[in-house]
Amino acid sequence: MLPSVDQVLRQGIPQGLPHKLLTWAVRATLKRWREMLLRGKGEPPTTEKVREEALGLAEILLQPSLRRVINATGVILHTGLGRAPLAEGARDALLETAGYCNLELELDEGIRGERGSHIQGLLSYLTGAEASLVVNNNAAATYLTLNTLAQGREVIISRGELVEIGGSFRLPQIMEGSGARMREVGTTNRISLRDYEEAITENTALIMKVHQSNYRISGFTSQVELADLVNLGKKFGLPVVHDIGSGALIDLAIYGLEREPVAEESIKTGADLILFSGDKLLGGPQAGVILGRKELVKRLRGNQLYRAFRPGKLTLSALQATLRLFLHLEKLPDRLPLLRLLTRKAEDIEREAKKLATKLKGIIGRKGKVELIKELGQVGGGSLAGEELPTTCVGVIIKGLPAWKLAQKLRLSQPPIIPRVKKDEVLLDLRTFEEVEEVAEAFQRVVEEG
Repeated sequence: MLPSVDQVLRQGIPQGLPHKLLTWAVRATLKRWREMLLRGKGEPPTTEKVREEALGLAEILLQPSLRRVINATGVILHTGLGRAPLAEGARDALLETAGYCNLELELDEGIRGERGSHIQGLLSYLTGAEASLVVNNNAAATYLTLNTLAQGREVIISRGELVEIGGSFRLPQIMEGSGARMREVGTTNRISLRDYEEAITENTALIMKVHQSNYRISGFTSQVELADLVNLGKKFGLPVVHDIGSGALIDLAIYGLEREPVAEESIKTGADLILFSGDKLLGGPQAGVILGRKELVKRLRGNQLYRAFRPGKLTLSALQATLRLFLHLEKLPDRLPLLRLLTRKAEDIEREAKKLATKLKGIIGRKGKVELIKELGQVGGGSLAGEELPTTCVGVIIKGLPAWKLAQKLRLSQPPIIPRVKKDEVLLDLRTFEEVEEVAEAFQRVVEEG
């Protein structure tokens, strides 16, 4: 019922398309059709149909699938779009170190070095930590810490801090996988220092405090302050690990934003280890940062799993460049894209929205409707969960084109534009993009195509 691979290939191979690639694509296409027909779906395709689909599949592999997109969702730390946009300095650093670089070479003495040394001094200066270690992400930081310090033993944690970090990754499962045993204390909404103390046994390895970065519990609640847990840890000779999640290096309240735990403050309070992400409020690449006491960090570095979790040169290069921006706090809002997006003034966003709306009205005309809509944006990425960011969206409706279809056409444009869809309307949130001309050009193509 299906043509053979040879029959399809005899239809011709376009110039520049590798024979092996097209052969693979034909086989993959035939396999898909075979499975469909065996399930009783569809009619056998023609040889030309199989060739057409195989060419499309081969073309997909020839084109880069990772590319720049215009984020019109209004979600600043959008996980699906790569979270924090990198600063210009970080992008330059990636190009600088893309070839050979001194990742593990001491240039002055010409001997083997430690890759973490490129970050150590900056993190110590910015946070006051004795030592640091960088891994792939914060989940890896948590896993490595628990596996090293608490394998086969208990970790005391508040029941109200058993977070899910997204993508169905849950802290209890990470703990279980690391070999540590979780000892929940307190209730979802209330916990006391006594709850922690009564849970301590000879099998307790450490006390862990996790910032509720992606949700809030309000009403009849109580939590135990980090300082009290530090004192309790000292009393029983137990290390205290503070997972601050989003990784703020400065107090965001100075910019009028919700306050988040600051790494330096946790170090000063006496936490033995601090864990956080690099691609959230730090505004850098995906990474997990571990700070704290020198002897504990040394133990983590000595764990054989560290080699599986350690980052490569590009991550360290971009992270170093991002951290260097924090040496000049007065210039930070202009140089760090994340902070610039977080602190954009509502009136500036509205002005850009009006500019885009005017262009789109001229393009769409009577074929649809364009309007300005006041909305509240999100930080996203499990950060600043209670923060509401006022923004202005451009709402677009095109007659005869459902909102989902218009959104799809925008996603398939060059560059792809990622909007929101609300009921029967496509929303373009100007908080997270400034490429007004490119968006207008994309709508021009949509209208011309009909």
